[in-house]
Amino acid sequence: MVLALSAHDIGSRVVVRRRVQTGERPLYTDLLGELTELTPTEVVILTSRGAVRVPVDEIHRAKPVPPRRGPTAREIAEVERAATRAWPPAELAWLGDWRLRAAEGYTGRANSALPIGNPGVPLSEAIDQVVAFYRERELPPQIDVPLPLATTVQRELIKAGWHEECAVRVQTVELDRLIAATDAIGSLATRPSPAAYALIEGRRGPLPEAARHVLTAVPTLSFCEYADSSGLLAMGRGSVTSGGHIDGEGARWLGLFAIETVPAARRRGLAQRVVGRLARWGREHGATKAFLQVESTNEAALELYAKLGFTTQHSYVRYRLY
Repeated sequence: MVLALSAHDIGSRVVVRRRVQTGERPLYTDLLGELTELTPTEVVILTSRGAVRVPVDEIHRAKPVPPRRGPTAREIAEVERAATRAWPPAELAWLGDWRLRAAEGYTGRANSALPIGNPGVPLSEAIDQVVAFYRERELPPQIDVPLPLATTVQRELIKAGWHEECAVRVQTVELDRLIAATDAIGSLATRPSPAAYALIEGRRGPLPEAARHVLTAVPTLSFCEYADSSGLLAMGRGSVTSGGHIDGEGARWLGLFAIETVPAARRRGLAQRVVGRLARWGREHGATKAFLQVESTNEAALELYAKLGFTTQHSYVRYRLY
């Protein structure tokens, strides 16, 4: 056994070769992830599929490895697919692999094209078809461009005169880590209460009928609400969706949306405890990771989520044609 690890390596990326069969022809498997615990008898590796405890006497070799430079195209696409299933538009059309989403203007995510994969036509023609789709519905043409996955689309949009509307960070965390970083509070329901709808409307204005579809049309869904005698103080929406090419395939992700606290109750830690309640619910429903999307200018939210262990996996830029 070569265990080239020490307490200084906790928090680092490591590779562990684990012996899974002994005898004349021993078999091994490799684990790659973050070293979170190291004791005289075992190590704990946080892999992409969750935490794995490995007894020291099963380790053939273990050593630190350089940190990753960034997510792969497959990993970005996985989160984007899970996210669009978690925030379903009232109308969904396909252009090859691209998704064209519409919901009477309720939120940019539900009223923009998602250019992942091959549109099945030349890029300039695909963009023209996106424009036609939204013009027919009297909606502004918008495309959410995941980066660096869709840089070719970005270049074409800039060349065609589209303008940047906003930049959004897509942040992720292992669910076990999120649970360890949070307490839990609030009651769960499959639909938002009238008070929750009112809180959402207070931020976004009157909701079109399509908004109720966006908010509730997910099979595995929960709203967490915390109230006292004065009324609703904080809420959040959680969903569990898959990131595979086909719905139901691939890893299951907890998506966090509509994390809201009324102004009078802010700075009391309610938001993180609502997130904690949803994290525990998500684990019960098979999720192993969590994601959320936050505008890059929302410094308060970014600070909160950093404390809970979220890091930016990638960003997307919303482009709009005026």
